[in-house]
Amino acid sequence: MRSAPTILHLDMDAFYASAEQAAKPSLRGKAVVVGGLGPRGVVATASYEARRFGVHSAMPTAQARRLAPHAAYLTPRFALYRDVSNQVMGLLRELSPLVEPLSLDEAFVDLEAGGAAFDSGSAREVGERLREEIRRVTGLSGSVGLAVSKMLAKIGSERAKPDGLVLIEPGTERELLAPLPVRVLPGVGPATGDHLRRAGITTVDEIAEAGQDELVRLLGRAHGTGLYAMALALDERPVVSEREGKSVSVEDTYDLDIHDRVRVRGEVARLAERCTRRLREAGRSGRTVVLKVRRYDFSTLTRSETLRGPTDDPAVVREAAARLLEGVDTTGGVRLLGVGVSGLADYTQEDLFAQAAGERAAAETEAAAGAGADEQAPEGPVAEAVDSVAPAAPEERRWPAGHDVVHAVHGPGWVQGSGVGRVTVRFETPTSAPGRVRTFRTDDPELSLSAPLPLVEGDGGPGEG
Repeated sequence: MRSAPTILHLDMDAFYASAEQAAKPSLRGKAVVVGGLGPRGVVATASYEARRFGVHSAMPTAQARRLAPHAAYLTPRFALYRDVSNQVMGLLRELSPLVEPLSLDEAFVDLEAGGAAFDSGSAREVGERLREEIRRVTGLSGSVGLAVSKMLAKIGSERAKPDGLVLIEPGTERELLAPLPVRVLPGVGPATGDHLRRAGITTVDEIAEAGQDELVRLLGRAHGTGLYAMALALDERPVVSEREGKSVSVEDTYDLDIHDRVRVRGEVARLAERCTRRLREAGRSGRTVVLKVRRYDFSTLTRSETLRGPTDDPAVVREAAARLLEGVDTTGGVRLLGVGVSGLADYTQEDLFAQAAGERAAAETEAAAGAGADEQAPEGPVAEAVDSVAPAAPEERRWPAGHDVVHAVHGPGWVQGSGVGRVTVRFETPTSAPGRVRTFRTDDPELSLSAPLPLVEGDGGPGEG
């Protein structure tokens, strides 16, 4: 254990919702809920204004609507969130080479490794300066915890929310932890928490009083020993700069079960394209293609195929996913589909490109010989292929609530809602005053989806994808 609070934990405040409020002047200071908006949707993030009504992440959106009927309900814009996250992570890497991202909005930083801090005073100064820089560059707020260990730094950031900084002074850790619930410790989830509660252990202090032998008896040697050490504020876990992803995957949950086999094929092809696009953006390739299918009865099937070598070719992944789908019965309907690539590498194997070309040529030959078009994987733009063989996509998917649009006459804005052949747009930008609302036909040729605008002018904010 180190002697100075030089491990920093940053957690952006209500990240998705705060980003949407920063992008939409009319929503600032109002309840905003980001997540899936369909009957099976789940809340991803709620603004602090929405949390006052009891809305929280992982709550069904239908329940959130009952609690906060007047909130703004928006679908996520991950392109914006990734861009803002990259800006924040860039600021963290200026402080230290040891940055451990946990998600788009959360990371540990070893300030000592970068020479940025060596005692409580310098650590606090760095933390406050970081918060100011994040606000200047992104327009958003983040909460910071500083301590001698990762566990305590994360507890500090939780206590700092929203928009604050908490430094846990060395020597005060046991006193701080004692009254806290056991769930505050890493590795204590609902099941372990219930197990401890049945044994009469509900606080961290009671874990310490129970002793290591009792914890081992209750939870097993590895878990019990580790948990007892955490209760004594002993956490030796280092900040790890590289958290190597083992796979890249995408999935969609559908508001209504898909029964049309042709549409299922089209959706799998579209997901394969998205998956390989992410793969290429990460500069990676993979050799195992994975298909995930959740059926109408909630049963989930996973199928995989290992290729001869790693690839990032959309055609190879699409064709492998299509082959895997052939072995899955979707007769009763499908509620979720996913395509992933695992076995990641930093290179591709050239013969796989030849393999893709050969398989495409074979498919074209089969089609020319009279094979049914509905047996082919879509060629060309996936969206066009799906639209040509499947029912029209739901309007909300074509005009997702909260997403950016641009009108040839009125300029940039965002989708406030859509339905019954109409789409309502509020015309405003992150740097404008609250804008006016106008309604258009969903097929208006002058209206189109667009990339996110920068949240802050002059700092190279998001807008490139």
